[in-house]
Amino acid sequence: MFAQGVDAGRDADQPRNEVQVATSKSPCDRPWLWRIGYHSKLGVLPSVGHDWRNEPVAEPCPRSFSKVAIVGATGAVGRELVDILGQRRWRSRDYVLLASARSAGRKLSLLGAELTVQELGESSFAGVDLALFSAGGGASRRFVPIAVNAGAVVVDNSSAFRMDPHVPLVVPEINPGDVTGHQGIIANPNCSTIIMATVVGPLHRANRVSRIVVSTYQSASGAGQRAMEELKAQTRDVLDGKPVRPEVLPVRSAFNVFSHNSPIDESGYNTEERKMAAETRKIFHDETIQITATCIRVPVLRAHSESVNLTFEEPITPAEVREILRHAPGARVVDQVDPQHFPMPIEADGGDDVLVGRIRQDMSQPDGRGIDLFLSGDQLRKGAALNAIQIAELLAGSHASSPPQVTQASSLPDGR
Repeated sequence: MFAQGVDAGRDADQPRNEVQVATSKSPCDRPWLWRIGYHSKLGVLPSVGHDWRNEPVAEPCPRSFSKVAIVGATGAVGRELVDILGQRRWRSRDYVLLASARSAGRKLSLLGAELTVQELGESSFAGVDLALFSAGGGASRRFVPIAVNAGAVVVDNSSAFRMDPHVPLVVPEINPGDVTGHQGIIANPNCSTIIMATVVGPLHRANRVSRIVVSTYQSASGAGQRAMEELKAQTRDVLDGKPVRPEVLPVRSAFNVFSHNSPIDESGYNTEERKMAAETRKIFHDETIQITATCIRVPVLRAHSESVNLTFEEPITPAEVREILRHAPGARVVDQVDPQHFPMPIEADGGDDVLVGRIRQDMSQPDGRGIDLFLSGDQLRKGAALNAIQIAELLAGSHASSPPQVTQASSLPDGR
């Protein structure tokens, strides 16, 4: 469909990097994750309960991309991309920030350099070997082919290419090997899908999951920066006794809970619910999993939560689930009964791990094959920007010896 993308300076026999959980360290500082990535390249995923941390690593950290473009840099996810690149000490020689005409001229700081955002255009990708897109489906459909044909590898955060059979859909902890099949584009899954797959994936690998029932509690950040600002403004207005006039979301978000406002089709499911089902099947390479979702918006700023009910092919206990998840990269068990301490969006906010707790046997499934879970994960980080950067790290690693240079960049719509 598109011209073959450049694989960013990586030699064909170099190992690909896996994910990294800590915000402030590079993959080369986490050799156990590097080792997982190396085995994943060979088609061997870590066995359940196996801890790679003590294995020596001989493979070097591969080179970084030389010129990185961030498309939609002034939006909520775009700003998070900029922050995470700095936190993870990416050392590309050149960064280009792109956004809409109305955002052109804004200044953003990355690794101590002040970058000026410029308007996105068809000539914006000259010399770019990695483009991180988070500017909405319309912008992606128009500009991603241009970026690929200019020689860039694109990691796209929109829904434009997720279900294209020629485009890998990747959660690095779950299906890292899929990046090897890219043709210039790798899709970042939906935020709710990423958060669920990070936890359910290792369980599915250990004991196949045949059915998932999920209810989401989605934060304002999923609708973008303007929705977050609207929630804050509405909260102040309600507390001050002022009238509330929704503008970004269709109904009042402050002190309210409502069905996700994506379109509903003849099945009765909305787009967000259908995405979760279709994307999970693609990531897991299993079209037979039965999945039903109910997606709800809640008055939380930036961390999604999910109630997940699983049916396994074989009986499984809560203790076995906890043990699997304790060794699962990207997941952190928060499951304390006395005193009670379970996943909360306020604790997931700003973190890289998906918090998982309330792990218990589903009493309605007497055969021991049912498990209930509750998850919380930062929608802007693991649900979007962090996952995209981890995909790029799978391709080429995050170190380069030369410091970044400041060049003028380009810009595009702020929305997702």
